[in-house]
Amino acid sequence: MNTKNAFVTASGFYQKGQYTRALETLNELLNVDTSPKTYALLAKTLLKLGFKSDAASAYELAGRQPPRRDDYLREALLLHGECGNDDQALAVGSLILPLAFKDAELAFILTRIFLSRQQRELLSGFKTVLVEGPELRHRLLAAKLLTDDLYDEGNRHIVATLFKNHPDNIIFRTLYLIFARELSDLAAVEKHMAPITAAMAQGNLDYVIPDNPFFHLHWCGDEAINKYAIHDTSALPVGHAEARRRIPHTWGSKIRIGYLSSDFWPEHATMKLLQRTLELHDRDRFEIFLFDHTDLVSQNEQPFDHQKWGTMVDVRSLSDQAAAEAIRARGIDILVDLKGHTKESRARILNHMAAPIQVAWLGFPGTTVNIDLDYIIGDHYVLPEHSKPHFHEKFCRLPECYQPNDPLHRPKPRPVTRAQHGLPEDAFVFASFNGNRKVTPQMIDVWCNILKRSKNSVLWLLCNHPRSEASLWSRMEARGINRKRVIFTTRIRYEDHIDRQQLADLGLDTFPVNGHTTTSEQLWGGLPVLTMKGTNFASRVSESLLNAIGVPELIAEDVQAYEDMAVELSNEPARVAQFKEALFANRYIKPLFDAERITQHLETAFEMMVERAKQGLAPDHMDVPALPTRTEPFLTEDGRSAAIAAE
Repeated sequence: MNTKNAFVTASGFYQKGQYTRALETLNELLNVDTSPKTYALLAKTLLKLGFKSDAASAYELAGRQPPRRDDYLREALLLHGECGNDDQALAVGSLILPLAFKDAELAFILTRIFLSRQQRELLSGFKTVLVEGPELRHRLLAAKLLTDDLYDEGNRHIVATLFKNHPDNIIFRTLYLIFARELSDLAAVEKHMAPITAAMAQGNLDYVIPDNPFFHLHWCGDEAINKYAIHDTSALPVGHAEARRRIPHTWGSKIRIGYLSSDFWPEHATMKLLQRTLELHDRDRFEIFLFDHTDLVSQNEQPFDHQKWGTMVDVRSLSDQAAAEAIRARGIDILVDLKGHTKESRARILNHMAAPIQVAWLGFPGTTVNIDLDYIIGDHYVLPEHSKPHFHEKFCRLPECYQPNDPLHRPKPRPVTRAQHGLPEDAFVFASFNGNRKVTPQMIDVWCNILKRSKNSVLWLLCNHPRSEASLWSRMEARGINRKRVIFTTRIRYEDHIDRQQLADLGLDTFPVNGHTTTSEQLWGGLPVLTMKGTNFASRVSESLLNAIGVPELIAEDVQAYEDMAVELSNEPARVAQFKEALFANRYIKPLFDAERITQHLETAFEMMVERAKQGLAPDHMDVPALPTRTEPFLTEDGRSAAIAAE
């Protein structure tokens, strides 16, 4: 066979649209000619005949031959990606990776594959090309490459570029606002919230539905609306929870509790609350398992003995389905998700029928939409009766406070001076140590009013980033506040933070998201916190904590009463001193820091849940009865059990 004439013949058939005859000629030609141009023509012919996967292989054969042809390999990768040949696409991609960092379409395919395999660590190089890609689908995928680091310049660039190029895109606007709130860019927040506010006034929830449920809480305190922020979740099939509960289950003599979290390390806020409760669980009645997907870097920062918390089961590398099967295999009776819609959550494990009873507690202050849950654990303050229609979970209300606290491992405040922290000795010091994303434009305006109305007072304000400080100060200066009236501070070592809180006179809470761990830390440190009645779980937490420590007088009825009370207290130092004395006197006798008491209430709740399940009853709202009121402290000031100290 004359290879040159055969190739010309095949090419002629191709040009005339006679693709079957071209294929026949090429198949015969390949017996003697396997040159790149022959395979390339074969690929084009196969593509015309609809054989995309075979065409991809032909392009790959054409491109791999020396000298390598990246244009052919590009076509191979695109076709492999289109056909779902992910392994082949990755193999080709490894050869032309530098090209993929410049080619949005190649980056799109490789990113999709890496995301499906949860290999996010390989994706950083694709962010820029995707965000600047020619099609919207490229840019939408770029948004999925955002990490959880809201201070990362690469993340900020992606979001700013997406929103600049697509100002009417709802998803890009909500993303932009998340970053703006984190850095306290209050002017941008007000400007770009305006269309959202206007839409919601007309009953339009288009801006709510795609919003991240956690960040949504930071601008919307209406629980009737919060439940519509579903982000990237999907509704469960009808009857899913009922089918899960019908799966045969063997109940043992002990109740087997599984906690699911990525926070199993002592320095995390959740463990600062929960650690003592895990230690105090009654091992004669309960077996405790910790299903752990904690970041290894975080766990390795500080060695700790997790054995006293429970049996650790590593599910980091398991898919959601495999993790659920691992939980089922251990016969877990109650699976407690501690994350909900928060950073590094794997709550979707619960959608794979992991346990006969599935519960939300502590991590997410609201309904965990589209996650298969039977109960949410709260109390009568954060979960009042009128909130029931806005939750798909049944309420399990502890009698005093839903939030556990650790009085044993949490450091106790040590003596410290105002001079050490740059605070004026003779001024009344208001303080806010809440995260900056919680400080809304409206909150700053109220604080400015308080400063204007209270003489010789300053605001001690925690800032997470220099940009936050600049933005917050810009707004306060525009409202006529003298620079000397605001003292910015930063995050410091935890023990030192506990110490410094007592230097302030009054903590100022935030809305619509209160301080949660932050508020309990301030109360532990001896700082009274002023809050007001909330409108959803996230804005009612401080009310619960203040009642549990015995100072409900610090709960204002509304925002105007909050402002007025702050001004009044700044003029009544003796009354503030009484609140501080009450916090000290109540620390070891009131429920807030009584880990033994809340653990017993929690265990009663678990027993009530199991009893219903054993009887074949569906979950229902339940209120846990309170233990008798304590008349003696549960700990002494040196941290010993009061009962042991009395012996």
